[in-house]
Amino acid sequence: MVNGRNVERRTVLKVAGATAATLGLAATTGCGGDGGASADGTVTIRYAWWGAEDRAQRINKTIALFEKKYPKIKVKTDFQPYLDFWKKFNTQASGGNPPDVFQNAIGFLRKYDAKNVLLDLSEQAKAGNLRMDGFRAGLEKFGEIDGKLLGVPVGSNSMALVVDKPVYTRAGVKPEQGWTWDDFDAAMKKIRDKTGRAGDSGMYGVMYLYDLYLRQNGKAFFTEDGLGFTESDLTDWWTKAEKGVKEGLYADAKKVAQIKPKSAVAAELAGGEFTWDNFTVRYTSEGKSEYGLAPIPTTDGKKTGQYLGSLMLSASKRTQHPKEVAQFIDFMVHDPEVAKIMGYDRGVPATQAQYDAYKPADEVNKAIAAYEESLVEAGVLEPITPHPNGADICESAFLRIAEELALGKRTVDEAVKQFFTESKTALAG
Repeated sequence: MVNGRNVERRTVLKVAGATAATLGLAATTGCGGDGGASADGTVTIRYAWWGAEDRAQRINKTIALFEKKYPKIKVKTDFQPYLDFWKKFNTQASGGNPPDVFQNAIGFLRKYDAKNVLLDLSEQAKAGNLRMDGFRAGLEKFGEIDGKLLGVPVGSNSMALVVDKPVYTRAGVKPEQGWTWDDFDAAMKKIRDKTGRAGDSGMYGVMYLYDLYLRQNGKAFFTEDGLGFTESDLTDWWTKAEKGVKEGLYADAKKVAQIKPKSAVAAELAGGEFTWDNFTVRYTSEGKSEYGLAPIPTTDGKKTGQYLGSLMLSASKRTQHPKEVAQFIDFMVHDPEVAKIMGYDRGVPATQAQYDAYKPADEVNKAIAAYEESLVEAGVLEPITPHPNGADICESAFLRIAEELALGKRTVDEAVKQFFTESKTALAG
């Protein structure tokens, strides 16, 4: 029912995040960029992102390479844990001084486009400063909104079921592409009965998984301007959640909350949980078992509703250096050396050149690559659901209210009504 690990990739980043001061980075904390060029023609751009210490160290190595290739462009950096990043970004954007280039996600494109914050990078692509060819699996379209290029993908990922492999083996469960939700429910019972462990850590607070379930059934979490499902739909989803917890199929939410930030799977409270495929590295570092990726269950044995999601790079409409920003983004998504440094930190590399340049040696990252390749080969990938302005607020509300439901603070009816009330306000702008 609760999935704190998936607030995109949120809780992990927040817990692992560090301040720039901790790393001794040359971080900007105020208005940043020089707004013009120095006497020798050098310009400075500001680059901001969210993430953990390891990501910051990797990114700063890539910036050093960029500045070596483009000696007339200097990059000032700023990074924060996820929630702190957006608080700071909102303040900067409201004050008319957002960073020149920044990490972004699909749920924020329409929001900040509506606020006139994002630069349409199409002109830079036409001018040859930003290449939009060579992307994998149609990812070049990921950041296009209403004919505008508002973000460029740096990596891809998709929802998966992370499983404790020995637990699944003991239970005699072997998930395969095309298994159904009925198969999944039967598997949860086998795991409970044969291993004494809950089958899943609680999946009903994961907006992105619910989106896949809705897409399997001809709906979607979002339409271009609102929610794509009804109160009755959500009532069914959350009612099943309560039933599963009571029957021991899903982990006790109170125990899951107690062991945070450690995952319920690594803490041996559950046999698996739904998350983004590139998060698999987390379980190996946290737990003592062997973990693997299993396919998303389906309604009809065919349609998964899946798409490749992505972190992306966006630019500020207020930047005084659009060419240099475009060159920076181009370097970050195409240069093979960047892929060798970043690995799968931000997902599987979005461009084929970077994908080919980084060949993981460890089993976890090999499994991530193999999983995404299997999705492409199986032909299950679809275009991503549009995210309207206010989608980020809806997602936060979904996670929070689902957790309140799981902890017994709300009934299903109360939770559903509260979510729709908050979403109506958020989507009204």
